[in-house]
Order: sequence, then C-alpha cells, then structure tokens
Amino acid sequence: MLPSLLVPQTIELKVDMVALHEKRLRKCLSKVKGIERVEVEASIEKVAITGYANRNKVVKALRRVGLRAEFWSAHNEILSTYATGSVMFNTYSFF
Repeated sequence: MLPSLLVPQTIELKVDMVALHEKRLRKCLSKVKGIERVEVEASIEKVAITGYANRNKVVKALRRVGLRAEFWSAHNEILSTYATGSVMFNTYSFF
C-alpha cells in the first residue's frame, strides 16, 4: 500500500482587524507549524492560509493573541462584495 501524500490545503478565515493587526497576525501565524503562505486582504478582512496546519489550531492561535477569527463562509463572501462596492445596481429615474 502506498503512503498517502499530503496535499497543502487552503484555510480561509474572516479576521476582524485594522491596519495595525496585520503585523500581529503574521507574527502569530509564523509560530504555527505547517503554514507555508499567508495572504491578507485587509479591505474585506479575509486571510487565506496555505499549508499543512490544522485549521482549528490556526483559529485558536489567532484568538489567543486577541484577534476575532472565524472560518470564511458564503455569507462573508456576500457581505464583502457589498463592502467593496463591486456589485452594480441598475438605477432607474422616474420622470
């Protein structure tokens, strides 16, 4: 039987932060084993983490340093679309 190959996974999180929190976030995640890459989209408060780390340990580490973190969901995707203004509305004028 062949040993199973580990494939890096991407964990998407919603992290409440301001500009100053990104440095703290990156420092915290640098201490978690198995993380290969961290991408931060501060405008929509989204953090994408790629690697072999356990997703629950990642969230726990962020909460330990005082950052509110939760797993990214479809609901967050909809809210971020409205927040960035990338949704276009039809405007109608009457009269």
